[in-house]
Amino acid sequence: MKEEHHLLINNPILPGFNPDASFLRVGEDYYIATSTFEWFPGVQLYHSKDLTNWELLPHALTRTSQLDLRGNPSSGGIWAPALSYDNGLYYLLFTDVKGRKGVYKDLYNYLVTADNMNGPWSEPIFLNGSGFDPYLFHDTDGTKWLLNMQWDFRDNHSRFGGIMLQQYDYKEQRLVGPVRKIYEGTDIGVTEGPQLFKRNGYYYLLVAEGGTGINHAATLARSRHLEGPYETDPNYPILTTSGTPDYPLQNAGHGMLVETQTGEWYMTHICSRPFAGTNLNPLGRETSIQRCIWMEDGWLRLAHEGRLPALQVPAPNLAPQPFPEQPIKDDFDGASLGFQYQTLRVPAEESWLSLSERPGYLRLRGCESLHSWHRQSMVARRLQHFHCTVETRMDYDPDHFMQMAGLIFYYDELDYYYLRVTRDGESGRKLGVVRSQSGKYQEDRASEQQVEDWTTYYLRAVVAERSLQFYASPDGEQWQAVGGDLDMGALSDEYGGKLGFTGAMIGLCAQDINGTKRHADFDYFSYSTTL
Repeated sequence: MKEEHHLLINNPILPGFNPDASFLRVGEDYYIATSTFEWFPGVQLYHSKDLTNWELLPHALTRTSQLDLRGNPSSGGIWAPALSYDNGLYYLLFTDVKGRKGVYKDLYNYLVTADNMNGPWSEPIFLNGSGFDPYLFHDTDGTKWLLNMQWDFRDNHSRFGGIMLQQYDYKEQRLVGPVRKIYEGTDIGVTEGPQLFKRNGYYYLLVAEGGTGINHAATLARSRHLEGPYETDPNYPILTTSGTPDYPLQNAGHGMLVETQTGEWYMTHICSRPFAGTNLNPLGRETSIQRCIWMEDGWLRLAHEGRLPALQVPAPNLAPQPFPEQPIKDDFDGASLGFQYQTLRVPAEESWLSLSERPGYLRLRGCESLHSWHRQSMVARRLQHFHCTVETRMDYDPDHFMQMAGLIFYYDELDYYYLRVTRDGESGRKLGVVRSQSGKYQEDRASEQQVEDWTTYYLRAVVAERSLQFYASPDGEQWQAVGGDLDMGALSDEYGGKLGFTGAMIGLCAQDINGTKRHADFDYFSYSTTL
C-alpha cells in the first residue's frame, strides 16, 4: 500500500546560520546539532517531534572548561558537531579549530556526554587532532568507533586525506588500536563529514564532498565489513546542486540520515540561498531536509528523484506537534539571556554583562574593539529572514571617542555595519554608522548626527533583501534615516573571496578601548519579519 503524505515541510527547516546539521532520533524525539564556530555557548541544539516544527534547546557547551574560544580565528572554533546515542547516553563530538588558514590546521577533537539533551554535558574528553568532522559509530557488538577526515598538509598530497577509523574504548575513555583509512572518496574530492550506520548486513558510509561551495555534495558508500573496502554508489552523489546556478537552494551537501519510527528515511543537509546572480547570502549556510527511499539494489535515492534538493518535501506520517512561537520583543526581564542569543568567544559573565544591575535592562560594559579575537562585549542573534526589522532602545553616556555602543550587523571583524553612539571631543555625543568591508574601516561622516540633547536612543534597522537601512529616534516616534543604503551581500561567507563559514549576526554591543568599562543599557531587543 502506498504511503500517503499530505503535509509538506518547507526548506530550509533551520533558516539562517545553521550549518553541518547532525541528525539523530531517539524514540519519538528528533534532534539536530549545528556548528557555532566562534560564538559562545557552543553547539546549537534543536528538538522536534514531527520533523516540521523545531524548538531551540539550551546549547551544549556552556562552560569555558568545555570550550575556550578566546583567540580563536573567525570561522574557527566549533566545526561539525556529531550526535549519537547508546544505552541511555547521548554523545556529542566536536572539533575546536584554533588555526584554520594556511597549510596547517591546528584543531582538537573532543567528546562530551549527557543523559538528557537539555544537559548538563560532561567535561570534554580529548580524542585526537588528525582532522576535523569527528563521528562516533556504535556497532551492534558493543564496540565504538571514531571516524574523522585526515588533514594532510604535505606537498603533493590531497589536503583531504580520506576517512579514518579508530576504536574508542568508552571504559578507558580513550582511543585504542590502529588507525585505518577506510575511504578515499570520489573524484569530486574534499571528502569529509562522515556518518556510519548499518542496514541489511551493510555498513553504509555517508560523506560530504566538493567543499562547502558550489560543488558541495553528499555521497554514499557501503561495505560488508566495518573496515572496508567500501564500494561507492555507482550513481553518486545522492545530493548536489553543482551545475545548477539558478536553482533556489545552492551549495547542497554534508548530509546526515535518520530512519523514523514508522520506517521512513530523511536526510538533513547544508544549503544556501544566495542573491540572484551571486554566491552571496548573509543568512549563511542553512539546514534543509529531504525524504529518501531505498532502492531494490540497496542504494539510497531522494524520494522525488534526481539529485537536486526539493524546496518542499512530504512530512512523515507523524502527528504534527508545533511549539509556541518566540515573542517578537525581548524586554530583558529574565534572569539569563534567551537561547536565541550568543556572545562572541566569551561567556555572558557578570564582569561585562548584567540583567540584574538595572532590572528590565541588558547592561553591557564596554570591552575590546570590534577587531578583537579575545574579549568583545557583544550579544547577538542570527539573521534568519531576507525581510526583517530589528529595534532597540539604549541609554548611554560616553565620555571619550574610544567608547561607543549601539546596534550592529556583524559577520566578522573584517565585515560589519555598526550604528553607534560615541563622543567626539568638544562637539559632544554623536550618532552615526561605521562600516568595515574586507577590513577597510570607514565612518559615514556625512550622515552623522549631533545628539548631545538626546536623553535616550532608539535604534532601528530594516533589511529588505540585499538592502540594509539604519534609523534612529530620540523618542521612538520621530525616526530619521542614518547612513545610506548598505549592501547585505558584504556580510556573506564568500564576500571578497574570504571563504568564511558563518552568517550575519545582529547584535547589541559596547566598546571601551580605554579599558574603563563604560556601560550601555538596552531596554529591549525586537526582531520582526513585518516591515
